[in-house]
Amino acid sequence: MSNITKVLMTGKTRTTGTDAAIFSGNHEGQLDIHLTAPGSPGVREHRFAAIEAHPTAEQLFAGAWSACYSGAVGIVAKQLKVALPADTAVEIEVDLGLGGNEYFIQARITLFAPGIAQDLADQIAHGADAMCPYSKATKGNIDVVLTAITA
Repeated sequence: MSNITKVLMTGKTRTTGTDAAIFSGNHEGQLDIHLTAPGSPGVREHRFAAIEAHPTAEQLFAGAWSACYSGAVGIVAKQLKVALPADTAVEIEVDLGLGGNEYFIQARITLFAPGIAQDLADQIAHGADAMCPYSKATKGNIDVVLTAITA
């Protein structure tokens, strides 16, 4: 697919949240997005703050994808009647790289669901991947590695 031989940069976000609001940010402090899920009652704040350096396209894409995927994780967990732990999180890393003279992107999605049985966490991760519109848009277009971590 992407044939990336040299990663030029990586945009990484970690998304945590509840049914009402989702927070997505990165470790460098350059991206701080508070989002709401469509139809969430009582939550109206939408805030974007770039701190010093502007966020990269890879960070923005990872943040949007991570928020969408996190919402799908919640939906799949409810369908399976699984209560997600409070510290459930999603990390998405999007690499921009070169393959020969061409630019490509690739991604890694990690679902952190501490205390959930591994087979159930894998089922939730793959179910969310099948549901999330960002995952659907990238499927077959870029390399994506999907992992669930329960420890």
